[in-house]
Amino acid sequence: MASSATARACANIALVKYWGKRDAARNLPAAGSLSLTLGALVTETTVAFDAALASDELYLDGVPARPADLQRTSAFLDLIRAQATVTTRARVTSKNEFPTASGLASSASGFAALAVAATTAAGLACSPRELSMLARQGSGSAARSIYGGFVRMHAGHAEDGSDCYAEPIVSRLVDRVRMVIAIVGGGAPKAHGSRDAMEHTAATSPFYRAWIDQVPADLAAAEGALAAGDLAQLGTIAEANALAMHASALAARPAIVYWQPATLALLAEVRALRDRGHAAWATMDAGPHVKVLTSIDEAEAIATALRAVPGASEVTISGPGGPATVTT
Repeated sequence: MASSATARACANIALVKYWGKRDAARNLPAAGSLSLTLGALVTETTVAFDAALASDELYLDGVPARPADLQRTSAFLDLIRAQATVTTRARVTSKNEFPTASGLASSASGFAALAVAATTAAGLACSPRELSMLARQGSGSAARSIYGGFVRMHAGHAEDGSDCYAEPIVSRLVDRVRMVIAIVGGGAPKAHGSRDAMEHTAATSPFYRAWIDQVPADLAAAEGALAAGDLAQLGTIAEANALAMHASALAARPAIVYWQPATLALLAEVRALRDRGHAAWATMDAGPHVKVLTSIDEAEAIATALRAVPGASEVTISGPGGPATVTT
């Protein structure tokens, strides 16, 4: 088998969110989702299987990873070792070209890159769908980062997760769309990890069931917008869906609060920009950062306006990203 491989994958931002699980053990989502892979948010991961290692090693952004992250990575590698019928331990070196664990979907790009690199190093030939299903077991959103552009994640119904995977959506919007990413708080790690936060929300929020019931309608409307090439419709759905997700988290007991004062200021600026006729719709994942869906023609103006908002520590424009790929 090839003993080492390096892969790159892009994070994705869900326009219709994944928030909550129907089976935590298999990492099966409670509802489907729809995302845009972002070329500006990249993870590069190298996996080297080494018979001299007594245990797996994980280095993240140049330093040894926390024990919990190493354990999660080792459990994921066990899935690949089982498929490849090998027992060799691995050294994993991963670097994010953007803030880690702060609400910018680093787990999505991280586990997508890990899935591609580790299967290649182990000598497995996996289809994109198989890689998507594998990556999902590390991080639910990683299933979408196997692909570029717009991606639809199917929640499925099978108990074993055999019908839970992502696939790309073709839309002419992919050539026009941009995402303006406004980072709040310097990209510091967030207080509530996504996995624990969504489980807590599902268990305690009186708004959670209403959130889950709304997702199918949002997915259908978003897919319709992509088919029609209607950016305004897609943006309207994305903003409403993101706010509904955060409403369910805010209603959890105790509340899950990701927003900071600059978050609210950025959301207010997005509304003001839209009132002035700009194509600008906000979305947010489990973190304080605000991402703005817009067009290629409007992106610079949107970014300039957001840079002027107090508390916005960095603003980046991203085009759509490509699929996860092996580099060496």
